[in-house]
Amino acid sequence: MVKSRDLLPSLAMVLVQIGYAGMNITSKMAMESGMKPLILVAYRQIFATIATFPVAFFLERKTRPKITLRVLVQIFFCSITGVTGNQVLYFIGLQNSSPTIACALTNLLPAVTFLLAAIFRQEAVGIRKASGQAKVIGTVVCVAGAMVLSFYHGHTIGIGESKIHWAYAQNITNHGSDSNGSNFFLGPFMIMAAAVSCAVWFIIQTKMSETFAAPYTSTLLMCLMGSIECGGIALISDHNLADWSLGSPLRLISALYAGVVASALAFCLMSWAIQIKGPLYVSVFSPLLLVVVAVFSWTLLEEKLYTGTFMGSALVVIGLYGVLWGKDREMNENQDQEENQKKVKQQHAAKCDVNEDIESRLPTGGGGAASGSGNGAGRLISP
Repeated sequence: MVKSRDLLPSLAMVLVQIGYAGMNITSKMAMESGMKPLILVAYRQIFATIATFPVAFFLERKTRPKITLRVLVQIFFCSITGVTGNQVLYFIGLQNSSPTIACALTNLLPAVTFLLAAIFRQEAVGIRKASGQAKVIGTVVCVAGAMVLSFYHGHTIGIGESKIHWAYAQNITNHGSDSNGSNFFLGPFMIMAAAVSCAVWFIIQTKMSETFAAPYTSTLLMCLMGSIECGGIALISDHNLADWSLGSPLRLISALYAGVVASALAFCLMSWAIQIKGPLYVSVFSPLLLVVVAVFSWTLLEEKLYTGTFMGSALVVIGLYGVLWGKDREMNENQDQEENQKKVKQQHAAKCDVNEDIESRLPTGGGGAASGSGNGAGRLISP
């Protein structure tokens, strides 16, 4: 029977990827309608801060640890890496490359996170153990599946057409495929930098959760700092107040969805999962986003499914299962090791108690020993 402690983090991470898939569709539509990406990022953090405040206030007001200067510094670096750096670099990279390249390079996140976590000793490689081998092989297979899903099409799969069709979304997407002003060196570089920035956030968040176990409060402060940082960058890049207008329903819905679902909810769930399972566990779910986007694109935008989509999705699922199996086995091994250490300590404590009990029953003082020695000496001397 699967424990809820193991099932809930997996379910939470799947929901995060589904939320990100919806954000990709709505954000793409908003940008194709004329919304500047940096402005969208700024609004995303503002709405995320507003949405996270009541959750952090009511759920953690009694259990919230003291917010020290060290915690604020850690949260500041979390906002720089996980919010501002990740999102700004990604959108700049997306502007200077194609969506296919962006999706493919984003899936380097599990490999980068695994490497950084191993360097900072937050993740044990354990290559000689089956659990360590499963994590390494699973991560490689996961990334390989994401690459296949992005770059290889193959033949179409004859599964028919979806009965759900979003004509408006397809029209926006079809008219937004131009690549004017693209820089195919700067774009991929920025997207890879965004993946590294997100991986660094995972590492910092893991370290901070050891001393500040309040994921909702840390998310609130991170989004607040991120809204200030992203808002400043957007204002510097665009002074035209008309570009900041949310009069269009599409812009308003896209900003609200990105802020509430893709930032507030996603960051809370990821911070909670990092606190329980570690950074690698959270990052390895990112290739699942391509699978969800492929399904959404077929369902809503009438895009065709190819053999490459099926093969890549299968590899992603297999690799994801391998990492989860290795992580679960590693945690079980650690629990068994802790239980054995407790048993050894208990046995040692029991032996100490027995020795103390025996010593307490022995005659104390020097009189008994002296009398015994005297009696023995008398027996030796007497004829």
